[in-house]
Order: sequence, then C-alpha cells, then structure tokens
Amino acid sequence: MSALVAVAHDTNAALPPPPAGWTQVFGDDFTGPANSLPNTGNWRFSLGHGYPGGPANWGTGEIAAHTGNPANVSLDGGGNLRITPRRDGAGNWTSARIETNAQNFKAPSGGVLRMEARIQMPNVSGAAALGYWPAFWALGSPYRGNWWNWPGVGEFDIMENVNGVNRVWGVLHCGVSPGGPCNEKNGIANSRPCPGASCQGGFHAYRFEWDASVSPQQLRWYVDGELFHQVNQNQLPADTWNQMTGHAGYFIILNVAIGGEFPDNYSGTRTPGPGIVPGVPMVVDYVGVWTRGSGGGPTTTTTPPPTCGPLLSRNRPTSASSVESGNQAAAFAVDGSTSTRWSSAHSEPHWWQVDLGSSRALSRVRINWEAAYGRAYSIQLSDNGSSWRDAHTTFTGAGGVEDIGISGNARYVRFNGMNRGTVYGFSFWEFEVFGACGSQPTITSTEPPGGGTYPAWAPGTAYAAGSRVSYAGLDYQCLQAHTSITTWEPPNAASLWQRV
Repeated sequence: MSALVAVAHDTNAALPPPPAGWTQVFGDDFTGPANSLPNTGNWRFSLGHGYPGGPANWGTGEIAAHTGNPANVSLDGGGNLRITPRRDGAGNWTSARIETNAQNFKAPSGGVLRMEARIQMPNVSGAAALGYWPAFWALGSPYRGNWWNWPGVGEFDIMENVNGVNRVWGVLHCGVSPGGPCNEKNGIANSRPCPGASCQGGFHAYRFEWDASVSPQQLRWYVDGELFHQVNQNQLPADTWNQMTGHAGYFIILNVAIGGEFPDNYSGTRTPGPGIVPGVPMVVDYVGVWTRGSGGGPTTTTTPPPTCGPLLSRNRPTSASSVESGNQAAAFAVDGSTSTRWSSAHSEPHWWQVDLGSSRALSRVRINWEAAYGRAYSIQLSDNGSSWRDAHTTFTGAGGVEDIGISGNARYVRFNGMNRGTVYGFSFWEFEVFGACGSQPTITSTEPPGGGTYPAWAPGTAYAAGSRVSYAGLDYQCLQAHTSITTWEPPNAASLWQRV
C-alpha cells in the first residue's frame, strides 16, 4: 500500500518573490517544526460538520468532521502543510479545513489580484481514492457570520479534484441556487489534466487572477502558468457581478473533504467507496496573494528591443498544440513568407513553438499577426522542451506586428496563447526569434537551405513519424506516420512533412 501514499520528492519551493510590478499582500511558506499547527496569525480552523447555525455537512454532503488535531493538519518540518483525512476503528472520518484570517483579498480598482498555491493532491487513485475531495478556494467575506448567502457572495474554486482523477477543476459559483446565471450547484466550470506529472504524482502551481484592469473584467484560472478557464464580466448579469465583487473581498480555504455531492455525482455512486484508503495527505508548499496596479493599472517603462541580433528561427522545426487545417501548419510561421501562416483551432488555450537547434542567447521576438490575434499570451523559453519559464506576458495584445524584447538563453521558444482577441483561434504569418547582438545566425542565408542528404521521397512508401527524406534538393521530416501517395509530396503536404 506504500505506493499509494508516496509523496513527490520535490516537496519544497520558496514562496515566489513578487513579480515586477506586483505587491505581496499575503504569504505563508509553512515553515516550522514537524507536527506543529499552521501559523494562527494567518489561519483559523473550521471545526466539526459545519459553521454554527449554517448548513449541515458544510452544505456539500461531505461526511468528515474537521478538527484542529495535528494528526489531521500540521506542518511536516520541511516547509509544507499536510491536511490528512483519517478514519477510526468505528468508521468515523476526520479531516481539516483552514481559512485565512484575512478576508479582504480583492482586485484593486483598475488592477489585478493573484492568488496562488503550490500543491500536491492526495497521491491516491482508483478505488482507493473514491471519495477524496481536496480543494484550494476562496469565499466572499460576507459569508462569515451569515452562512446562508451563498452563492451570491461569490466563490472561486481555484483547485478542486475528486476521486483521485488526474484533473483540476476551476469553478465560479455566483447568483442564486439552484440554477441562476452560474448554473448552481454546478457553477461555471472547466477542467483539464495537470501538465507533466499527474495532479496526484507531483506538485503543481494553481493560480487564480481577477483582472480589473481590462473591460470587461476577467476571472482567470491557471495550472503551472497555463490558462484553462476564464469568465468575463459581461457573461453575467450586472447585479450578479456587483454582488460578488462589490463587498470587502475574499478569504482563502484549504481543505480535504471526504464524500459529498461532487465525488458522488462524478462517480455516479455514493462515496466514500468501500475500497477507499485513509491517511493520504494533501501537501501544500505555499500560499501567496499578490496585487498589481490601481487607479487604471501600473505604469511601466518599455525599453525598445534591440534590432541588431540575427534571425534564428527561419525554417527551424516547429510544433503546435493544434492546427486549424493542413495548409495552416506550424511550419508556415517560420518560412519567411507573409502569404502563409499558422492557425490554431478556434478555442483556447493553444501553443506554438520552435526549436532553434541549440541553446542561443536571445534578444527579441517579432510576431506578425493575422487578423486572429492573441489578447493574452506569454512568450516562454526552455532548455529541454518540457520545462518552461516566462520571458514575456501580456493581457493587452493588440495584433498587427508586435516587437517584443526578451532576454536569456534557450533552445526552445514557445508562444503560449491564453485568451483570443477574436472568435477565431490564434494565427500569425511569421514568428521570428532573434539572437543577442553580436551572435551568429543559425542560418546564414535568408534563402531556404539546400538538401539531398536523405533517401528520396517516393510514393507508396510507409513513412514513420520522425523519418527524413529529400525532395527536389530539400530535406523534410515526417510529422505523422502515413503511406505516401502522389499529391502528398512534401512541399504539398504541410500536415505530413516539415522542412529541416
């Protein structure tokens, strides 16, 4: 059974310092002796089966009694908080639910609120997890002392998970219940698998942003920096939006429930199930809250990007999370032509990336947008194509030609599109990556490189993904396995072949 309760080794990372332009308004890194309680200057304990005078079983049908016992909630001595559900010999469950004392987390006028926690969900799955319900969320402050004004005061579920499935849910609750503009009790929700390691198998950063610097205002949910859910102000009636945003702010909650409506509904059966394994903790590395801007947003000084570096991306290998059609493949964004383009599916988020072949010192990126531009996106860098860091982020992209100064060394450069500026996807004619001043270009000529190095392409041949051929003096790499036919020659089949 030990494999079920294993915790990832990368268990501690420092609370991130405030990004440029941001101010930290709350933070807890959960440092302290093992088996000690979390800092009561930051946190209070919600006890029993509900608030006094409030809905039974916390209004969700969950069955565990929440305690302040270190067996259920304590620091591990290594910079983490553990919330551990347990079952006694009589079958009674206990767990824990803690809330911030602060209840004024709110986007400043014309600014942005960010709430983030780095968490490993209980590392358990299958029948052993049937009934687990970990969450990181926030409730509107008027709920304290009333207990019956939900969901009108607002609830932001930043991370929810049930039954050990590899998914994170982001949910907005608002308005009235049942029904109403937020479709209660379901809420307005979206979910996705965790990037890389499963939600249970590793730590992930779960982030929520309330952006009052744009009109209409936006609520955004992220996992590991990837946007997966968004609700805009104009999706809700004005009185509903004002009710959940016009009060003093929100308080944060961390808890692990056992059983209840969500795990029951998702599994189609009553939970907890007979095979559930107690004692598997949710591990929380840190919780932080930041704000940015006020009275119209931050004032920043933009340094024009240098123009002396060589073009590194021309005709380099590319890939993308989606392609609208075969004649809008990822490779067309680096072919030097403004008559061909990459275009994603008509949804969000989506990414596109280029492999520069080796780590290069970088100075800028230039995006020549088609009409389907990105309003919110980031430029990310990677040394290995799997671990990414942000080099530039904007929520106010305007399309046209955007020249963006970046710095750092990387082999891979990725466009990570979070929010579209149109009803279409993300699409650009060219995405150009430039090296630092004085560095050498990857390709010394603006003409396509020659080829003839590989076996000649031939119809009726079974090609595996990754295999290479030559055609008309140029070299190509196969993007997906297929058996070739006439008219699928590499220059005519961008969904099957990419220039190398």
